[in-house]
Amino acid sequence: MTTDQLIVFGVLGLTLVLFMWNRWRHDIVAVFALLAITIVGLVPVDQAFLGLGHPAVITVAAVLVLSRGLLNAGVVDAIARHLTRVGNQPWVQVATLTGIVALSSSFMNNVGALALFMPVAISISRQSGRSPSLLLMPLAFASLLGGTITMIGTPPNIIIASYREVAGAAPFGMFDFLPVGLGITVCGLAFIALVGWRLTPRRDNGEDAEALFQIGEYLTEVRVVEGCKFTGRTLHDLLSAVKEEADVAVIALVRGGHREELPSMYKVLHDDDILQVEADSDSLKTLIETAGVQLVAQRDHAEETADAEKAEIGPLTIAETIVGLESRLVGTTAYALDLRERFGLNVLAVARRGHRLRGRLAKIRFAVGDILLVQAREESLPTALKELGCLPLASRGLSIGKPRNILLASGIFAGALGLVGFGLMPAALGLVAGALVMVLSGLVPPREIYKSIDMPVIVLLAALLPLGQAMETTGGSQWIADQLLDAGRATPPAVTIALLMGMVMVISNVINNAATAVLAAPVAINLAHGLGYSPDPFLMAVAIGASCAFLTPIGHQSNTLVMTPGGYAFGDYWRMGLPLSLLVMATGVPLILWFWGL
Repeated sequence: MTTDQLIVFGVLGLTLVLFMWNRWRHDIVAVFALLAITIVGLVPVDQAFLGLGHPAVITVAAVLVLSRGLLNAGVVDAIARHLTRVGNQPWVQVATLTGIVALSSSFMNNVGALALFMPVAISISRQSGRSPSLLLMPLAFASLLGGTITMIGTPPNIIIASYREVAGAAPFGMFDFLPVGLGITVCGLAFIALVGWRLTPRRDNGEDAEALFQIGEYLTEVRVVEGCKFTGRTLHDLLSAVKEEADVAVIALVRGGHREELPSMYKVLHDDDILQVEADSDSLKTLIETAGVQLVAQRDHAEETADAEKAEIGPLTIAETIVGLESRLVGTTAYALDLRERFGLNVLAVARRGHRLRGRLAKIRFAVGDILLVQAREESLPTALKELGCLPLASRGLSIGKPRNILLASGIFAGALGLVGFGLMPAALGLVAGALVMVLSGLVPPREIYKSIDMPVIVLLAALLPLGQAMETTGGSQWIADQLLDAGRATPPAVTIALLMGMVMVISNVINNAATAVLAAPVAINLAHGLGYSPDPFLMAVAIGASCAFLTPIGHQSNTLVMTPGGYAFGDYWRMGLPLSLLVMATGVPLILWFWGL
């Protein structure tokens, strides 16, 4: 092994360790690896950042913009609205939801497809009186399976398509992945619907699903009495005085018989004003003692509960929302973000893993998948949730999006696929053209273009592509392939391809799937050449293996997104994920050999 190879493997090994440690984001680690191999001279300085212009990177970005256009037009949401009537049988619910998610994931970002249908799955679970854990993991795995069907379904397919050109052939086309991807998807979905969902852990909601956010018991009225020290001061002043020690949300202000919902924080308080507040007993006690307000006799409890459970109260909306992967709320608190003043949101309750959290709301650090009960003005709620990166739950009837233009969005998307599928344009060029038309037609406003692009993934790919090139130019990929050749010569081709797919599948469960594809593709090409076979079946094996991370919650963002709302533990994923992985290998290898040969 040469000195250059030792350096490349050293950088690669450290990079993989940092990926698995997960202390820093994958894109930051990838930039570190790029700088390291550039500084030591394994990648020329003038080529270090050429990855940003690589067709695979451009294609991924274009697909994300196209996906945003479809979301804004309501294409997938139009389907989701009808799924709450699929019946009460668990296997029927699983089969219907996973089938729709897999189909959506084959043509759009799979995390985006999952995010759209996850609230529907939670709603269906509540209506059926079952834990969401029965539906959410099948949904996540279906989004991964569906991504294998087309070239644009998942970043590994886009990467593998471009690496075929490195092997001396034309890049894989839009539907070259279809025979194998569709086969494993159909078999995988059949397994999930008939058997797999039974292997998911039964997570008890801890409380009745319909009663998860019964807040009537927390609604109270207090009066600003004569002589109160906050008379003549603003509501902001009053709440600021207690927010360090109490969680108090002002629902409404009653003055002279007139009720004002969600009053301005700078409303000046008068004697005899009545504030309807949402607070637990300790916070209410602090409010009375600190502010000098007086408790008003409570209304009938049943009446309060009924009011609290209405989806709309006057001009206000009470809605449930899920904290998304990229939400600004993750890791911070309502107090730190000042949600009431900056976004006009009252957070009334928080649920995590099926249980309502009873701690102080202002001090709860939000996590991905938390379900929040929020109150806001109906017209401003969609904008606020979008800015915060939260997903609305279908059960409260909230619909977020632009005016629907489903036919236009579908036509643009189909046109872009046609340009690429019929070979009229290269993938990157055709999909960028489609994305541009989405923008010019108004389906993706200019301010949303870069918000829709997952920049950590773009930077990750752009930084790792030169590392993959360095492995190739130093002979590192060939060295790894040489180590596999002895085993490959002693076993049938099907076994060699299965071993390669299995190795890639295991790696993709601990590091990003796009990174796995970038690093494994050169090895697959060299292994194929060493054995005297076509690189195509080996590249297909890498594409399938990199896309099917079913064993851990960190292998793919879809798995991470369902972890908290499903109440899953780290070790729960392998229960269904292991047999599903074996099924994918048992189905995928014969299909690869049948359609791609050797």
